Amino acid sequence: MSHLHKKESQHQPEQAVRFLLDGEAMLAEPGESIWSAAKRHGVKIPHLCHQEGLSPTGNCRACVVQIEGERVLAASCCRTPRPNQHIHLKTERVQKAQSMVLELLAAKAPEQAHTRASELTQWCETLGLRAPRFARHSAPPADRSHPAISVQLDACIQCMRCVRACRDEQVNDVLGIAGWGHDTRISFDADEALGSSSCVACGECVQACPTGALTPANGAAQQTADAEVDSVCPFCGVGCQLSYRVKDNKIIEAIGRDGPANHGRLCVKGRYGYDYVMSDERLRTPLIRRSGVAKDPADIGRVRRGKLPLSALFREASWEEALDYAAAGLARLRDSHARGSQSPLAGFGSAKGSNEEAYLFQKLVRQGFGSNNVDHCTRLCHASSVAALLEGLGSGSVSNPVSDVEHASLILLIGANPSSNHPVAASFIKNAVKDKGATLIVADPRRAPMARFATHHLAFRPDTDVALLNALLHVIIAEGLTDPDFIAARVKGYEALKAAVAECTPERMSEICGIAPEVLRDVARRYARAPSAMIFWGMGVSQHVHGTDNARCLIALAMITGQIGRPGTGLHPLRGQNNVQGASDAGLIPMMLPNYQRVVREDLRQHFEALWATPLDPQPGLTVVEVIHAAYEGRIKGMFIEGENPAMSDPDLDHARTGLARLEHLVVQDIFATETALLADVILPASAQLEKWGSYTNTDRLIQLGRPALQPPGQARQDLWIIEQLARRIGLGWNYWRDEDGPGHQAAEAPVARVFEEMRSVMAPLAGVSWSRLLREEAVVTPAPLADAPGQSIIFEQSFMTTDGRAQLVPASFMPGPEQPDLDYPLVLSTGRVLEHWHTGAMTRRAEMLDALSPTPLLHIHGEDAAALRLHEGQDIRIRSRHGELQAQLQISPEVRPGQVFLPFCYWEAAANVLTGSALDPAGKIPGFKVTAVQVAAL
Repeated sequence: MSHLHKKESQHQPEQAVRFLLDGEAMLAEPGESIWSAAKRHGVKIPHLCHQEGLSPTGNCRACVVQIEGERVLAASCCRTPRPNQHIHLKTERVQKAQSMVLELLAAKAPEQAHTRASELTQWCETLGLRAPRFARHSAPPADRSHPAISVQLDACIQCMRCVRACRDEQVNDVLGIAGWGHDTRISFDADEALGSSSCVACGECVQACPTGALTPANGAAQQTADAEVDSVCPFCGVGCQLSYRVKDNKIIEAIGRDGPANHGRLCVKGRYGYDYVMSDERLRTPLIRRSGVAKDPADIGRVRRGKLPLSALFREASWEEALDYAAAGLARLRDSHARGSQSPLAGFGSAKGSNEEAYLFQKLVRQGFGSNNVDHCTRLCHASSVAALLEGLGSGSVSNPVSDVEHASLILLIGANPSSNHPVAASFIKNAVKDKGATLIVADPRRAPMARFATHHLAFRPDTDVALLNALLHVIIAEGLTDPDFIAARVKGYEALKAAVAECTPERMSEICGIAPEVLRDVARRYARAPSAMIFWGMGVSQHVHGTDNARCLIALAMITGQIGRPGTGLHPLRGQNNVQGASDAGLIPMMLPNYQRVVREDLRQHFEALWATPLDPQPGLTVVEVIHAAYEGRIKGMFIEGENPAMSDPDLDHARTGLARLEHLVVQDIFATETALLADVILPASAQLEKWGSYTNTDRLIQLGRPALQPPGQARQDLWIIEQLARRIGLGWNYWRDEDGPGHQAAEAPVARVFEEMRSVMAPLAGVSWSRLLREEAVVTPAPLADAPGQSIIFEQSFMTTDGRAQLVPASFMPGPEQPDLDYPLVLSTGRVLEHWHTGAMTRRAEMLDALSPTPLLHIHGEDAAALRLHEGQDIRIRSRHGELQAQLQISPEVRPGQVFLPFCYWEAAANVLTGSALDPAGKIPGFKVTAVQVAAL
């Protein structure tokens, strides 16, 4: 049956239920509990085991009510009212029962609660209970083995909220119950100490605990905050909303909020990684390179190891001197060379900054530098995905939000490890499998944690994505599992695709990718026949020299089966950084103006020329890696880098660092003296996300508001102010930040709003999202063309954003990449992230708890390879590729297959990209980080 005609069966809406609570008429929504309905009507019922978002269990009995006609009291959190039912809360029997429950529980708790927010204490006070009459239980010893979480089970009342939060919400399955009778207790794994358990420190148990049995290890539970500030997480692309508890201009705790993308959940980085902003290593004053001190990439290691002080390379300067010096160098290079494609200037903006910063940064480069040599880290993560999506569908955005997995009957997760990279998104995928019965297919050479929930784990050979996906396309076409009506109405290029995969039988492709033919057939049939199927992918798909081809194949899968434009379907490349979607939308890419308007289009370019009163370069600029190559060769002579760290993130790192060191003038704006900053001529101390206003667009196209929780340290300034100050000094008459907004140190809302309003005037998807609306709603999904209507969470429902509204299929053929193992380099290295750290580690390595949890660079290797090389767990080893070498520590891991190794790229002491080559995908211009031939040996 055509997917064009697939509809959910129609049901008559259920009616609200009228009941009486203590004689007052109330309405309960269909399926709503007595407790929830009472709360909506302003009636508070005591409760401890119950928490919204968790499945009700009724095991504490504090919320009991009396229902007429029933002999025993009922737990109101578990019961739904019947029509016209009489329910009583204020009877003597109910109140005595509630008081007795609370008194018994209080006898299990310490006299002094471990948290000022103990719900048990609060309810005892509300019911007027004094000290319990019963003997207190003996207190088990506290467990302080974990850097982030303190365990004090003398306060545990066994409400099971922590267990349900771990098991049902995050689906990490660490917490459980151990012991019998009086010895019954909460346990971690097989009764391990928390610090040695498999806990991933998401902190969901801490947030759920009502008594302080589980609290933050930093003592925040006993501190009274000066303020609570609502904001958005600064790390991955999920975009979790949270609240920061602030005391004495320091954050003491982060608490998950019920935002559209996280519904109160956080991961270890969002929960415990905030203290990087308070690091002693924060830049506090502008720095200028000392006269006569050459730029030497070797200084990076010397400074990092404490052998060379930062003051040996740089001297402190006033803001006036630093800005004048920075701008003069940029203006000199601009004015002494041709503009446009011959310009010697380039800029790297940041996907960690706000939309407003991204917009101003690209405007500075285009209007002030006179070229399109502007890019950011999307070039190193999802550039190939965006290239394929723009080519095929006319939009580089995701089609459906992560939360749509609850409507998916099948989920294909390929080349992604969301348990580490997008943990909250991973929890929703696990919920869909566990609670909704969705089928999960994981395709990845590594066996990452999500494979535990999969029906199939396709552990294909690295670099053979196209072969695997073409086999699936072949089966679907050959067996008539396509959606012909959808193809006829909305797709172009089907016949060419059909011809291209005609010979890609599972038998032939199995020889390349290593997956059995019958498994390939089963997966293809499951995907095509699923009522709704959704594809998620990550950098395991995109970070290849054939990354665009990989994404083209995924697009073809969705198009020929009609699995798009409906709930629970579509294509979702998981964005790696908090604002990589927004930075791309805002034009921080060399071939696109804001809203993906191509610079080569004269009609589109003229609009911006009129707005900015400046002629613009009609030629696309250089991408990240191309800029670094040009710097190495002397064609790019000056750069402005805001919040990016190419001296850690670029491939062939020794070559990249040498290129940066050869620049005549490098201006770096950042919060730390990063590896890149150590090669700069001027370092400008900036503000962290937690210190400024701004909007951020997550992987779901959800634009959300970040608010300042702290003041920047020392003389650090707001990023928006710094960008504008440089712009003014190179001749641009900008007037966003005005005298009444302050001198640029403290956060100011007004200039951010001014930039936002200009930005949305040239970006149609934001037309209906005014700054005032964003302040009011805090989160608006885009596109949102109308101010009085919600945004569009699912796109491509009726047509695609191409010229004729039809998708364009582009066939791909398997070709081996340039990095092939041989006798000298027999292992295949893949790089990526670990749960506790993020990107180049500039922030998370300076977060005390995160670095305590994962302090050491570990090379993951299969036990068979370790044995063959006579290596053992924990051994210091040398890893060498055709491009460089480094040292790390060995970890034997079941996640990698024989012949494969994995190394995270966040550790400066083992900078993984020293090993990777700089060969590029021809369309996306992205390097092939995921496949590098290496050798491993003992030191």
